[in-house]
Amino acid sequence: MHCQPDLAISRRDLLIAGAASTASVVPAADAAGAPTPAPLPPAAGVPMSKVTLQVNGQPRTLELDNRTTLLDALREHLQLFGTKKGCDHGQCGACTVLVDDRRLNSCLTLAVMHQGAKVTTIEGLGTPERLHPLQAAFVKHDGYQCGYCTPGQICSAVGMLDELKRGIPSHVSASLAERPLLTAEELRERMSGNICRCGAYSNIAEAITEVAQQQGAQA
Repeated sequence: MHCQPDLAISRRDLLIAGAASTASVVPAADAAGAPTPAPLPPAAGVPMSKVTLQVNGQPRTLELDNRTTLLDALREHLQLFGTKKGCDHGQCGACTVLVDDRRLNSCLTLAVMHQGAKVTTIEGLGTPERLHPLQAAFVKHDGYQCGYCTPGQICSAVGMLDELKRGIPSHVSASLAERPLLTAEELRERMSGNICRCGAYSNIAEAITEVAQQQGAQA
């Protein structure tokens, strides 16, 4: 019986060989830094609809697969990347936007359900030169660390303070008949759908509280 030849190879040689094999399968266009190709057209038979949304004050008309979420319409079709895709299951709040001035998890709703609706994303709340009061307060109080949840936190806070103005109670409101005030307990309950994995909750609460005081919604 013949023995197999000795195939000993050093770790350095193995790494060089691996890198070379990886480089050999990279398409030339990608290696040259060419732009990503446009997405393929939908497959035949896929139900499509034309949807017009008022996004950040501008009418935007899209031809969408009926299954497209509002989140994907904003990110993939309108390139509004401020709205984040986190869990994609409505559990983290990173995708929160305002639809007709009410906060909504955009990953849980289809774009075709909002024909003609007014949609406000973090890009539509303010600009670097003219920040929304909540954007300015988040900067002042360092209400973010990695920043991934921040757009959803701010959009949710805008919607939440508007709910207080309209007298909408929460599960912890003492009275269903009186206009609620933003106590610490109310704030925690109303913002509980927005998760910050960095744990910057105390700074987020301080930022929201400052704006609530300015608006007369703080107890």
